[in-house]
Amino acid sequence: MKYIIIFILLFTATAYALDTQTNTTGSNTSIEGNYTGGATTYESGSESSSTTTNNSTSNIKSAPPTASAPPVSSMTQDVCAVGISAGIQTFGLGLSGGKHVIDKNCERLKLARILNDFGMKVAAVAILCQDERVFESMIQAGTPCPIDGKIGKEAKKLWAKYDHERPDYDTYVKRMKEREIKEEEIAKEAALAEKKRIEEEIKMTKELEKIDKEQDMEDLKNLKNVR
Repeated sequence: MKYIIIFILLFTATAYALDTQTNTTGSNTSIEGNYTGGATTYESGSESSSTTTNNSTSNIKSAPPTASAPPVSSMTQDVCAVGISAGIQTFGLGLSGGKHVIDKNCERLKLARILNDFGMKVAAVAILCQDERVFESMIQAGTPCPIDGKIGKEAKKLWAKYDHERPDYDTYVKRMKEREIKEEEIAKEAALAEKKRIEEEIKMTKELEKIDKEQDMEDLKNLKNVR
């Protein structure tokens, strides 16, 4: 019985010694996760990812090609035509074109020259008078343009009667309205001047009457003193 107790005590002391932990000076690092010894292994289901996004914008501007306007010529010196052309160009579309334009003034001069060469001087002047500048200059010179075969004073009367047929009718009407306005202004100024003149005459007359009255009173006084 004594030996049995000693065996139990020894066994108990040995078990107690196995349950004791001794730490030495140092640092302990706690590592969590299901790691295994040896080479480091991530737990199942873990992953590492990296995403890189690069954005770049280029803005390049360049001039569009030039649209060439076609040359347009009259091909002769005796034609009253002028060639014109133009072109426009965009990034997606280019257009160009040209045409001939008739010069009416050139035609008028040529016709007047031919009529004058044929001895038709009145007709040559008449066709030149289709230009309002020529018509106005003829009126200002006192030699109105021909109308219905009439010239001189008779033509002037007809132009005054049928003024709507004048080539410079719009300019003529505007000028007449401006003249009417000016005439009204002149008339108002003349009326004001006349009114002022009459007021001054009335004032002068009253002053003269006053002087005459004072003179008469002075004469009567002197006459009484003499008596």
